[in-house]
Amino acid sequence: MTNLTHPEGVRSEDLHLTRRGVAAVFFSGYALAAVSAQAEPIHTDEAGLTIETVTLPAPDGFALPAYVARPKAKGRFPAVIVASEIFGVHDYIKDVCRRFAKLGYVAIAPAFFVRVADPAPIADIAEVIKIVMKAPDPQVMGDVSAALKFLKSQAFVDPGKIAITGFCYGGGVTWLACENFAQIKVGVAWYGKMMRPPGASDDPNRLWPIERVEALQAPVLGLYGGKDGLTAGVPAMREALAKAGKTDSQIIVYPDAQHGFHADYRPSYNPTDAADGWSRLLAFFASHGVAPRPYKVA
Repeated sequence: MTNLTHPEGVRSEDLHLTRRGVAAVFFSGYALAAVSAQAEPIHTDEAGLTIETVTLPAPDGFALPAYVARPKAKGRFPAVIVASEIFGVHDYIKDVCRRFAKLGYVAIAPAFFVRVADPAPIADIAEVIKIVMKAPDPQVMGDVSAALKFLKSQAFVDPGKIAITGFCYGGGVTWLACENFAQIKVGVAWYGKMMRPPGASDDPNRLWPIERVEALQAPVLGLYGGKDGLTAGVPAMREALAKAGKTDSQIIVYPDAQHGFHADYRPSYNPTDAADGWSRLLAFFASHGVAPRPYKVA
């Protein structure tokens, strides 16, 4: 990992790794604990894009790696933080970043779990969960703050147009980030946690979006599957949003979709609902001032 040790502080070049470094930092492939042998994942090429890995100085002093995809063009672009599933930054998350970049966004995916280990190459789901549970929610919010600081300091980012989206674990991160950061203008949460599970005790390391909904600083579009157990919390979340006056947030439920219906490398993938959700995401971003910026390759 890059050490940021200059006595005068962090230089912009310190935050960037070489192309060789990109391969060394992130697992190349799809999460082994979830990939389907029958899957035909979407592949978005790198033509017209700049792809790099950066290291972000997190509040706890950790040099946090993050995957960045952006248009290879001049000017400032709106930005999207992409919050990963429990499997971390693997080929699916990297491809989502490239999809955003092709449209005219700067996309960044922080690697929340690598302080302990990269979950992507681990086939045992129980071991993956152990890694994820060692990432406290306040720490992850610190990682989001590091991504925001990076984006706001870049000459290729429009600092007033920053969104967030996340999948599964990252859907919960999206709700929490929109409750914590005024710099984020809009969020889209794909099947993320909303409420405390029955019997869960108070734990300062675990934050539950429904308990903090009054603090929402940006509208959130929730996209959930009707065949996903997490969707049982949707009525309570809708009620909490209404009670808090957060009428610009909404939740869509796809009756036939399972958890992970956007993940094109998993057996739960539902291409029709995934495409509809993606269209709704783009429309929701645009309606709250974070529309993509068309560009010509430099």
